[in-house]
Amino acid sequence: MNLLAWHVWMMIGIGFVIIEIFDPAFFFISLGIGAILTGLFSMFPVVGSSIPLQILIFAIISFVAFLFMRKLGRKMLSKTGGDTNVYALKGKTGTVTKEIPAEGKGFVKVGGEEWAAIEETQQLIELGEKVVVQGIDGNKLIVVKKVN
Repeated sequence: MNLLAWHVWMMIGIGFVIIEIFDPAFFFISLGIGAILTGLFSMFPVVGSSIPLQILIFAIISFVAFLFMRKLGRKMLSKTGGDTNVYALKGKTGTVTKEIPAEGKGFVKVGGEEWAAIEETQQLIELGEKVVVQGIDGNKLIVVKKVN
């Protein structure tokens, strides 16, 4: 009975860990930890001979692991990354590579890439001037002249 209980709990624990891989909700890993630790405890004669005691140990360990995993999961999932793609350009400084007319489109080089750009207040910005990206409109940057 002792060896059999150990095997059953380990298989259940490994099964829960595998399920967690496909459903990363931090729930099944708690059950997996509970089952694996219960399997280790069931190797002791006192625990191995009592199925109700094994179930109680499994429940307690799984609950404690769930609380810990929930806290860990919240901490990991609450980290918000910055803007990505073109939205990461907002606030960056660039250089005008083709004059931006008062009510037209020019080009700006930001971070090694050249982008079509319009001036936010519809003022002329000359070639070589520094600008700050204020926003994005489709595939164009909305820029303003950088104040030194």
